[in-house]
Amino acid sequence: MIEKRYINYDGFLYEEEEKVFTIDNRAFKYGDAVFETIRVINGVPVFVKDHFARLKKGMDLLRMNAIPLTFEELHEKIVHLIKKNNIKKGGRVRITVFRVGEGLYTPKNDTKSYVIEAIPISKNLYVLNKKGLSIDLYTDIRIHPTVLTQIKTTNKIPNVLTGIYKTENNLDDCLMVNQNNHIVEAISSNVFLYKNNTLYTPSLSEGCIDGITRKHIIEVAQAMGINVIEGAVTGSMLLQADELFLTNSIAGIKWVAHYRSKQYTNEATIEILKKFNEVVS
Repeated sequence: MIEKRYINYDGFLYEEEEKVFTIDNRAFKYGDAVFETIRVINGVPVFVKDHFARLKKGMDLLRMNAIPLTFEELHEKIVHLIKKNNIKKGGRVRITVFRVGEGLYTPKNDTKSYVIEAIPISKNLYVLNKKGLSIDLYTDIRIHPTVLTQIKTTNKIPNVLTGIYKTENNLDDCLMVNQNNHIVEAISSNVFLYKNNTLYTPSLSEGCIDGITRKHIIEVAQAMGINVIEGAVTGSMLLQADELFLTNSIAGIKWVAHYRSKQYTNEATIEILKKFNEVVS
């Protein structure tokens, strides 16, 4: 028997199948929302303060006044929902904050609502993919860096189009580029290259998301004595790197085996993931 799962909508629990939104939802109509996805390990949400800091940054950038509860109270509601949905090991939490009310592009008021979702996933700790990914570039749409590219809004059409291109070309992922043809990020992940005891990753000014896992992988690598360079990453650097991996909050690290005809190994990636799991467990 499949257990019922619940969501938290503005402090009230609903079964996840219940219809709780109206057609006037501004997140649906205009993408007027920010969100965070948080990994759960051993039944506990990890890096919550970092996620809350980015959520607040996103709300500030979207000129949203604070939701009517503190981040401590929001944390309590996340923990309660994890327990309610019987998530004792690995899981995924998503928080979405959206503006409510009438109006077209210009909202008529600044009332906010929030939704918390929590679902179990099969893996507790982060596990490296056995088969390396096969990737390519998606260049039809260019990312133009702004402060908005650093946060997670529900305006993600470039990522959606990149995902469609990935599927049409039988790839595992694709890298997006900016107006200078520099590498920005993958569909839902930050990008790291490894060569000669050095990690290279696009800087935030290149247009990538200010990833929570990205931040902690940089800290872990530096603690291991690995140099980290944040800056421009070019296509030629992809061909020169020994290893390439992608990071996000839910999967942790995914290693890439092929970029076109280029092949990568994963020895350093394995060691970085081991240290990262020590941090989160």
